[in-house]
Amino acid sequence: MCGLFGCHHHPDVQKFKPTALRLAKQIRHRGPDWSGNFISNNTILCHERLSIVGVESGAQPLTNEDDTIILAVNGEIYNHRLIRKNLKTPYHFKTHSDCEVIIPLYMEYGLDAPKYLDGMFSFMLYDKKLDRTIAARDPIGITTFYQGWDSKNDNSVYFASELKCLHSVCDKIRAFPPGHVYDSKTGETHRYFQPSWWDGSKIPETPLDLKAIRTSLEKSVRKRLMAEVPYGVLLSGGLDSSLVASIAQRETLRMKALAQAQAAQNGETAEEDADKGEGLVGIDDHNDLSTVTYLPQLNSFSIGLPGSPDNEAALKVAKFLGTKHHVMTFTIEDGLNALSDVIYHLETYDVTTIRASTPMYLLSRKIKAMGIKMVLSGEGSDEIFGGYLYFHAAPDKKEFHEETVRRVKNLHLADCLRANKSTSAWGLEARVPFLDKEFLETCMNIDPAEKMITKDRIEKYILRKAFDTSDEPGEAPYLPDEILWRQKEQFSDGVGYGWIDALKDNAEMNVTDEMMKNPKPEWGDDIPDTKEAYWYRTMFDEHFPPHCASTVMRWTPTWSQQSDPSGRAISTHQAKYDNAA
Repeated sequence: MCGLFGCHHHPDVQKFKPTALRLAKQIRHRGPDWSGNFISNNTILCHERLSIVGVESGAQPLTNEDDTIILAVNGEIYNHRLIRKNLKTPYHFKTHSDCEVIIPLYMEYGLDAPKYLDGMFSFMLYDKKLDRTIAARDPIGITTFYQGWDSKNDNSVYFASELKCLHSVCDKIRAFPPGHVYDSKTGETHRYFQPSWWDGSKIPETPLDLKAIRTSLEKSVRKRLMAEVPYGVLLSGGLDSSLVASIAQRETLRMKALAQAQAAQNGETAEEDADKGEGLVGIDDHNDLSTVTYLPQLNSFSIGLPGSPDNEAALKVAKFLGTKHHVMTFTIEDGLNALSDVIYHLETYDVTTIRASTPMYLLSRKIKAMGIKMVLSGEGSDEIFGGYLYFHAAPDKKEFHEETVRRVKNLHLADCLRANKSTSAWGLEARVPFLDKEFLETCMNIDPAEKMITKDRIEKYILRKAFDTSDEPGEAPYLPDEILWRQKEQFSDGVGYGWIDALKDNAEMNVTDEMMKNPKPEWGDDIPDTKEAYWYRTMFDEHFPPHCASTVMRWTPTWSQQSDPSGRAISTHQAKYDNAA
């Protein structure tokens, strides 16, 4: 992930520049490889770069040939090679960056440019000739992005990858809506992402096609191996991350075989060929993959308290797949010591997000220290397939589907935010194959009756079944049965139940009953309903002023009266394990 900060129409941009650079520096953790800025008229764009593709030539902001269009991007564009081939008007590219294609797309399609992008992104583009700024965010909001205004300067509009850049200069801030594009000429923001499933009240009727689920996810993972730097996979041992790891390992082995074949032609070993720094071209059916680094072995990573369910399951998966696995154990004290920093980086006080982000934050630091700059992760599957245990209580397929749509639409305030900011805190990039546009189109249009949890169907049954090759002669299994059919554990539970218990115990020590009865007046109607929630809100307030709270959403399960969002707080969880025993 990279970081961007910019302001359109500042009243004195030259005077503001030192402040802008200082604010951009607040997110240098997202992009420690290079810093750049560009000023034109009254607009400034600042960029902090993490180099993944076009490492040697992709410094930002990017500009067109005559420097009249300036672009700062945080993201990865997986179809950039296809876009380059299919431009209507020849364009002189200055770099090998995947993100540079946004400039010629804007020149050809204007505000419709984001429609043609396949990837995760947020960007700010300034058109000098029109004195126009446009800003856009990827369809689901995988990359974090904020917009702010200063009431003292009505014409000024600010954009940033993180909240911490904006709160000192803006008195109104919002999370930029995913799948939308903003135009300074009109001051309006409109939705460019309009998939068929967006209207949740329309119940899909597409028959189940297990092969389509499998092939679509495989293609999505292949796209996300686009990199020129070492990468790995986050592996909790749950279904979602294990499937991603399995597909990535298959692709790694395929690329290894290709590398060996290429090296043999050159009279070298694959390792010698890779030492030249030459990548392999991974090509799928549409020839839309870019250069990928040859890796002799895929690295996988897991974290948990000593003896945690996730670490034990992850080791089984890694051994089965043959990945080079790295287990990290953390202590409860490690997690508690990191809480304030985690909340600073997350910019939220949501209980579920903080619980799950803390181990991910600790693990990301270890991964980056090993020289890994990109990881694949399994976010999004539970929202698409209704994998959370509270979905057991869905009364009918209509409500089941409406809830999946609502969850996917809110991912940018929950799991996407967690995955993006927990990793970006250490200059690590997380990519999420389940949130691919094509995969979403395939799976969100399945008749929701097929997704519902019944007496005979565990949560995410159809996803599991799509990768169950037991009745396919000659087809190697993707995962061991005990993993493929393992019951859902939310990440904050799977790292070890002692983690959540310790958080509750420490909240009890830090928040009195009297404090619960007298919440801060500036919290308005957003009153914490547990001591743990209260504790996190006070830590959030230490870092951010009250007007930042409007960007936060608190995660709560539907069809349930529980105050604790943990998966094991749902009766279904214990009942399932009792039955298994």
